[in-house]
Amino acid sequence: MLAFIFLLPISFTIPAIFAWKIFEKAGEPGWKTLVPFYNLYIWLQIIQKPLWWYIIIMIPFINVFMVMLMIVELAKGFNKNALWEQGVAVVFPFVYLPYLGISKDEKFVPADKRKKIKKTVVREWTDAIVFAVIAATIIRTFLFEAYTIPTSSMEKTLLRGDFLFVSKIAFGPKAPNTPLSFPFVHHTMPLSTDRKSFVEWIKLPYFRFPGLEKVKNLDVVVFNYPEGDTVSTVYQSNASYYRLVKAYGRKRVWSDKKKFGNIIYRPVDKRENYIKRCIGIAGDTLQIINQQVYINGKEQPLPPDAQFKYKVIAPKGINEKFRDKVDISTEDYNYWKYDMQVPLRAGVAKQIVKVPGIRSVEKVLAPKGQWDPDLFPFDSLYKWNRDNYGPIYIPEKGVTIPINMKNISFYSRLIDVYENNDLSVKNGKIFINGNEANTYTFKMNYYWMMGDNRHNSADSRYWGFVPEDHIVGKASFVWLSLNPDKGLFDGKIRWDKLFRVVR
Repeated sequence: MLAFIFLLPISFTIPAIFAWKIFEKAGEPGWKTLVPFYNLYIWLQIIQKPLWWYIIIMIPFINVFMVMLMIVELAKGFNKNALWEQGVAVVFPFVYLPYLGISKDEKFVPADKRKKIKKTVVREWTDAIVFAVIAATIIRTFLFEAYTIPTSSMEKTLLRGDFLFVSKIAFGPKAPNTPLSFPFVHHTMPLSTDRKSFVEWIKLPYFRFPGLEKVKNLDVVVFNYPEGDTVSTVYQSNASYYRLVKAYGRKRVWSDKKKFGNIIYRPVDKRENYIKRCIGIAGDTLQIINQQVYINGKEQPLPPDAQFKYKVIAPKGINEKFRDKVDISTEDYNYWKYDMQVPLRAGVAKQIVKVPGIRSVEKVLAPKGQWDPDLFPFDSLYKWNRDNYGPIYIPEKGVTIPINMKNISFYSRLIDVYENNDLSVKNGKIFINGNEANTYTFKMNYYWMMGDNRHNSADSRYWGFVPEDHIVGKASFVWLSLNPDKGLFDGKIRWDKLFRVVR
């Protein structure tokens, strides 16, 4: 961790090296550009900025922005006040700074001896907007980002309408795979269903900066949806492309534009963001027996506000006043209208039995051996369901396992898609990159995610493992909670749910 704290600031002293001749024009020996930390101190003196800037430069990731400002100030010393000139200096410092230093036509003038230039209103607003966009982009890429909860898959831990901050530095921020993108937009341009908000001229490989901690069992994690690599522009991630192909056939999915729209690919960092609880980490073996999760054979505690579906027999429905009291959402109640099943917390299930007009309340449980073909690994050899599932091994980086026709359905997507191998099966034999294989060594760690609303969550039981390069951050803090079922003056703001730590 200490190496990380010091290594990153050192890396941002590198631009000073290109200012050797500029230092000399400013009256400082050029060799000072070669001394890490000290060169930034001299740089600040040259541009006449206060020393508290130096403290901020030592903050990882924020220093990116600070060095940009310092480069702009150097450019101003050569009377480069046009926005495009300062932009070139920031984007190409390794070319522009040496040019300013070497060119005999370029003279350096200290800040206190320059003529004060009055900016136009347009230029002031432009500078302010550029400043805000760059600062916000650095913060949301490397430090933390704001998210909203759109579905009830994590209720009642996280509610529909919760606004929360997700820490990027908790598990270490990822370098973006597609760094050139429209600011503040995830993957699609506004007012469009399929126009990409990013370009792939520059593609960066997966790299994660060191974080403050590792992903642990029961952490609430934001991640990129693993099956979101290919999507229908009509269904987006509401219905997986792979499930659409299974239901309608590949030919129709690709040709029926009216029903499915265009089929597009998204790189890892532009796939839909999901939020779930990490139930199993790399190296764990997970099993669910009658809704109880076991990790490595040990029973795991349920989240305090976990929900399961209950069969509620109530000829006149469930009273709205009672629903508000125990926080049964309109979305959850609509499930009851459909098949008399409603997601409830265990404590609420005990209360609802006592309500007049409720005839019976019975927990819904899929019996062992009842196969749900929609569950991962979609293989009839494993007759599992959402309540009785596994055992299943969660792959760990560097671990070698035997692979065969019985277990290849678990790991084929990992080997082929996530770890970029050419996997094929011929005549009952497995080939990886053209060579017959009976073992495989994993290149990444994987995780198993599940929603706290266990019967109303599209999670790892339905699409499998989450690779480490899909991990975005840790859900940390809910700062606002709005009830989507209420009006502005009718309990819209959940005052008792504001400013809470996610657990």
